[in-house]
Amino acid sequence: MADKKEEQIIDITQTYSRFEHWLNKNKMWLSYLVGGITIVILGYVGFTKFYLGPKETDAQNEMWKAQDYFASDSLNLALNGDKTHPGFLKIIDDYKWTKAANLAQVYCGMIYMKQGKFDEAIEHLEKFNGKDVLVSGEAFCLLGDAYSEKGENDKAIENYKKAAYNHENELTSAMYLKKAGMLSEKTGKNADAVKFYQEIKEKYPTSAEARDIDKFIARAQG
Repeated sequence: MADKKEEQIIDITQTYSRFEHWLNKNKMWLSYLVGGITIVILGYVGFTKFYLGPKETDAQNEMWKAQDYFASDSLNLALNGDKTHPGFLKIIDDYKWTKAANLAQVYCGMIYMKQGKFDEAIEHLEKFNGKDVLVSGEAFCLLGDAYSEKGENDKAIENYKKAAYNHENELTSAMYLKKAGMLSEKTGKNADAVKFYQEIKEKYPTSAEARDIDKFIARAQG
């Protein structure tokens, strides 16, 4: 037993010795590495605090009029702005990396969807980096609608699934699952449709979509 303990002590000592030798041998390289990481971190903090922070405030202050135009269905003005206020497209160009510019991508996607410009809608919605779970779900659903309009049904269904599972809840997930089910059924993928409908029935039994879901299940199975 004592021999085993001595062997373990020797192993640990040898391992530490080799590690110490490696540190000494690579000391200069490690100092460059640590220094580089420190510079990156300080640069990011400085960029966020002194550049991005003020930009975010400016973007939010600038975007209200475009949102107002969107709410009143003045889509071209919302998109392109007027002589005094920028539209969503200019917000995206002038305030890159801000949350406002990110959200403006979704607004542009919605506007282009309403205008029947599905390629443009997809371009903007694909650029949206969703951290707000509710907005992300809507963005994925809009992407599904755009791909569906273009006849790219597999991509449409995939995005409906992303919308449903992005933030699972009674209010929206059942709605997105039903969209996925109906498009699956429309394209002859009845087995997949049944799975989506069954999931609504089992996971969201009190949702509006679940009220007549048995009818959809029976139709897809038949």
